[in-house]
Amino acid sequence: MDLELFRQLLDFDSTSGREREVALWLSNTLQAPSLELMEVGDGTLNLLLSWGRPEVVFCTHMDTVPPYIPPTFRADEEVLGRGSCDAKGQILAMYTACKRLESAGHSGFALLLLAGEETGSWGAKAFSKTGFRAPFLVVGEPTENKMVSASKGTASFDVEFTGKAFHSGYPQFGVSAVDLFNDFYNKLKAVDWGEDPELGNTTWNVGLLQSDNPQNVLSPKLSCRIYFRTTFASAGKVGPVMEELARSTQARLTARGGDAPARYVTLEGIPSAPVAFGSDAPHLSGFGHKMIVGPGTIRVAHREDEHILIRDLEDAVDIYTRIFLRLAKS
Repeated sequence: MDLELFRQLLDFDSTSGREREVALWLSNTLQAPSLELMEVGDGTLNLLLSWGRPEVVFCTHMDTVPPYIPPTFRADEEVLGRGSCDAKGQILAMYTACKRLESAGHSGFALLLLAGEETGSWGAKAFSKTGFRAPFLVVGEPTENKMVSASKGTASFDVEFTGKAFHSGYPQFGVSAVDLFNDFYNKLKAVDWGEDPELGNTTWNVGLLQSDNPQNVLSPKLSCRIYFRTTFASAGKVGPVMEELARSTQARLTARGGDAPARYVTLEGIPSAPVAFGSDAPHLSGFGHKMIVGPGTIRVAHREDEHILIRDLEDAVDIYTRIFLRLAKS
């Protein structure tokens, strides 16, 4: 395990939108028989390293969430810092597995490093337009080295409430957009989405909430974004329910898209479990079978104490190697 390579990788601030520099550095640092940089279209780059004609493609992302946190190494046990768990640890583990396979005389695999996963999978969507095809895709995410059996989908909506500003001493003459939002919020909280036996409960949260009225004036406008984690039971219900709630509260609704819940390939002998987070996997076309597995835990992935255990990285190298050897025989 090349921890110095890991340290240098973590030294880069590759917050989404800034990952071009790290892609260029990786293209000059990592070694493979074939290497290709690809423009995404927003100033960022994807990077594809290949060993022969790829049958199995290992894939993860280079961008991270903000804020940037420089790395800290605790002996040979733990690495802290932004991206250590999500997903630069996956880059290290996958590249190490590729070099191990190369040293053992194997070929027929690739390492695909993508931009923009955290902000809309822009690198994955751009790569899918290239026409690349391969039988197997292995996506690296912090799954505690368990193969993902199924993952929740996503759906997001911009919602805008328009009231009527008035002096707060006389609320009967105005309409508070905050009250309209509260009505909408309470109705949404009361929706029964149904229990999914595989993925559990449907969840949602409010983000980007804004209402810039003075304290003594009824709010004339409030906007926010509602972001869903959908299940097989709820994916088809979210859009119609949101449209009905918007009509009943006189809100303006704009659907922003998302992706559907999905099932993934698991292999006997490797633990598996469902997850509630998203990945690039739904946005990567051209692959016959998709898998998701990687070191680290999602519970610290976007936190200030983001970290990963070195032994988990080493275990991931073994898992990726085993997956290739298993699939190469199929």
